[in-house]
Amino acid sequence: MISKEFFSALNDLDAQGRISKEKFLEFLEAGIASAYKKENGEARNISIQLNPEKDQIDVIAYQLVVEEVQDPGKEISLEDAQKIKASYKVGDIISEKIPTKEAFSRISALTAKLVVAQKMNDFKKASLNEEMNQKEGEIVTCQIKFIQNGNIYAEIVGTQIQCVMTPNEQINSEVYKVGDRIKAFVKRLPDPNGNNVNQCIGISRLNNGFIRRLFELNVPEIKAGLVEIKRIVRVPGVRTKVVVASKDPSIDPIGACIGAKNARIIEILKEINCIKRPPIQGVNGQRPVSFDEGIDVIPYTEDPIKAIANALTPASVIQVQADPETKKAIVIIQDRNLAKAVGKQGSNAKLASKLTGYKIDIKELKDAESLLGND
Repeated sequence: MISKEFFSALNDLDAQGRISKEKFLEFLEAGIASAYKKENGEARNISIQLNPEKDQIDVIAYQLVVEEVQDPGKEISLEDAQKIKASYKVGDIISEKIPTKEAFSRISALTAKLVVAQKMNDFKKASLNEEMNQKEGEIVTCQIKFIQNGNIYAEIVGTQIQCVMTPNEQINSEVYKVGDRIKAFVKRLPDPNGNNVNQCIGISRLNNGFIRRLFELNVPEIKAGLVEIKRIVRVPGVRTKVVVASKDPSIDPIGACIGAKNARIIEILKEINCIKRPPIQGVNGQRPVSFDEGIDVIPYTEDPIKAIANALTPASVIQVQADPETKKAIVIIQDRNLAKAVGKQGSNAKLASKLTGYKIDIKELKDAESLLGND
């Protein structure tokens, strides 16, 4: 039976592309109608009714009853319609079931299959574009597929969305391997004027949006708008400073971000250090958790003196002398605190300067007695 052969020919186009059965059947009907009209020279509008359970295809041709015919293939005059049935009136649809025993050849089946494939491809493109748009600004889990010329090519887990992390979006201290699952921030979508299916979205583990989104996901008060992230500065893989403020006087913004027993900040630290995560001791071991990249959560203040002192956390600051006009500051710290104040690779001092906009000169107490005496 030709209909059975037809369903067999189209069988491999079934809902493998994450498409609903209803949408797939809609595409099948459109494809069959197109193939039938092309092969049989049918000018009338065609409606297709499919019955996959019985391997049966019903072809219905129909015309609109009109006063004056403009399109003879799709319209029929009221006079001619009433010759078929006297009760027909303008606006009625005259339908005719066409025998399909010899209607569908192997060529028409192939034509329909190509039409369906094209419609499904267009549908996938539209769905993929919509799904991509929903990912922008989010953190996604990706599996690395291959690495080429320093670019990390991956696929977002649970989707068919391809993504790429270029070298300037990677953290130098991290080592990536094919098969690894990593979390990253969706920074860039493909050019909307390009062929999005063959383009990759841009992801990053270096972008500040990655840190911001991690805080939003782990700190309910930030997600609810009760605590606000005012600024983020970062030396990726080394240190990050996050300035936060509370919109509710009853909420401690630092405590909210850190969490009970440091639980929230540890979850964030685990994620930004997940590529080279050190062993974490169990509860009974009571050993401090160590990470390559640390995070300082700093309270927001409009007072430049306090802002500079806060920015140099974790160093113990004794005094800050700042000149708002020259944007220069001298900071006096406790003896033996210089390493903390400067930080690994100078990161702490650099980030404090970037955070406050001041050029900071750090001095230990033993070297700054004359400054204190003149104060």
